[in-house]
Amino acid sequence: MQIQDLPYSDPGVPDARSGPRLLWWLWRNQMGGQLKALAWGLLHFVAVSALPFCVGLAVEAVIDPSGTRLALTGVLMLLCGTAVAVGDTFLHRTAVTNWITAAARVQQLLARKAAQLGSALTRRVAAGEVVAVSTGDVEKIGWFVEAVSRFTAAALTVVAVCVGLVVYQPALGVVVAVGLPIVALAVLPLLPGATRRADIQREKAGRATELASDTVAGLRVLRGIGGEELFLDRYRRASQEVRHAAVRSARMWSLISAIQVLLPGLLLVVVVWHGIHLARQDRITVGELVTVYSAVMVLNYPLRHFEEIAMAYSFSRPSAKRAARVLSLERSTDADGSRAAAVPGGDLYDPATGLLAASGRFTAVVCGDPDAAGRLAERLGGHPAEPGPAVLLGGVPLDDLPLDSARTAVLVQDKDPVLLSGSLRELLDVPSSGAVHAEDALAAAQCEDVLDALVQGSLDAADPMDARITERGRSLSGGQRQRLALARSLITDPEVLVLDEPTSAVDSHTEARIADGLRRLRSGRTTVVFTSSPLLLDRADRVALVHQDEVVAVGLHRELIDTEPRYRAVVTRETDEELAAADADTALADGGTLLGAFDKLEEIEESA
Repeated sequence: MQIQDLPYSDPGVPDARSGPRLLWWLWRNQMGGQLKALAWGLLHFVAVSALPFCVGLAVEAVIDPSGTRLALTGVLMLLCGTAVAVGDTFLHRTAVTNWITAAARVQQLLARKAAQLGSALTRRVAAGEVVAVSTGDVEKIGWFVEAVSRFTAAALTVVAVCVGLVVYQPALGVVVAVGLPIVALAVLPLLPGATRRADIQREKAGRATELASDTVAGLRVLRGIGGEELFLDRYRRASQEVRHAAVRSARMWSLISAIQVLLPGLLLVVVVWHGIHLARQDRITVGELVTVYSAVMVLNYPLRHFEEIAMAYSFSRPSAKRAARVLSLERSTDADGSRAAAVPGGDLYDPATGLLAASGRFTAVVCGDPDAAGRLAERLGGHPAEPGPAVLLGGVPLDDLPLDSARTAVLVQDKDPVLLSGSLRELLDVPSSGAVHAEDALAAAQCEDVLDALVQGSLDAADPMDARITERGRSLSGGQRQRLALARSLITDPEVLVLDEPTSAVDSHTEARIADGLRRLRSGRTTVVFTSSPLLLDRADRVALVHQDEVVAVGLHRELIDTEPRYRAVVTRETDEELAAADADTALADGGTLLGAFDKLEEIEESA
């Protein structure tokens, strides 16, 4: 897999049972890239480690004058230098490729999981957690995956050099072969503590990210209620906790680094001291001493990868654990379904509440509990996050259809839809039937002023469709974002369109025009709108009142406003006291009518 081939056509099914299992699964799925990195790493490290032997041969050729041996040594050094350069270049290239492709695979897996779970994802995992996993965590995971092959090459090189030194000069080679494992493994007792501190740092950083994400998302509300400074203080405290945890983690890693410098230095001192002692006894030559000394010096380079792999694993393990937690989430229903992919048509019926949306009609749903309305809207789209009876479309259970087919048949627009950054043309480039043009959808959603605002905000865009939209549409007002999201939903032209409070952020005049445009553009299509706006309710073909997760009244808006107190209470925002007063007035009026009738009856009897 090369970088230019990204994204993956199929990132695969991850082993999300634990963080280490996810790391192992990622490494196995990059076997080709790992073997390439291992091969180039061996070439690079072996060439670097061979240079001391060339230096030793050169010293011997000078001590025992031999021009032929000196020239041969020069050729060998040239070959080693070339191998070092080529190996290092292609090792770096392959390692970066492995890192990016591993991170991209995890990002694709997270994006696919987010698409499968939909709004259920943020109910199980905080939005800031998802952001932290999909940004910083994927980099750490990719780092460990690509570092494994380099570490393996370094470890094999160290073993090969030790064996070579034992064969080349047993008296010093044995010292090196015994000392190097001690140097390499001396930091192992410190790794659990370093890992714990890294976990604590990662946990605190994740909480700070969640707090920052939630604060930014609700910044306008916080400013409105004067809570901006309160949340800013909370984030300051959280960031300071992250800083303290990072300092404690850095202290442990600085100790590990110091040991990695100290012990090889002590080994080098021992080798030199013992080598000089052997040279004085004429048991080794000066060239052999220089060779062993240089080999030990050069081995510090591959030994650094022992520290790197320990650090990479310590930082990537909590990241992989968090990623595995997200990837292990599943829907309450099978996303693949038990039926063949198809887009059914007909009436939309929810057995749980008794809600019926007639085919080709405009149905409005009034629900006093906004959370219950959101859950019902999600259930109408099929494959809900919570288990329950399946919604039927034309008699076909949506939960039995593949998730893609269910979403094609029924499109549910959330109460707070998200606008991604990019041009307006890109925003409206969504899968659709092709029957509804962008101009018609924008007109129905009353987006004329939105287009003007986008053009004014984009100096280089004469065409509103080329105007840029900032992240989450933050440069637009709430009503403008809401209308753009409605236009995007109208363009898709699904068999059934479910809208949850699509006009809650617009004024009454705009809302009336949107209601007319929505009814006109969706003529002949099934439309379900969750709302308590009289303007929308008055234009609906059928209005259903849902109370305590059950449809308790059905009719036209003007009928229900006169005959159903619970409906009137939701639509007109009447309080319980106002309802009681209205009931009392009605009772008094009825009582007065009866008294008047009795008085007339008495007058008739007296005259008779």
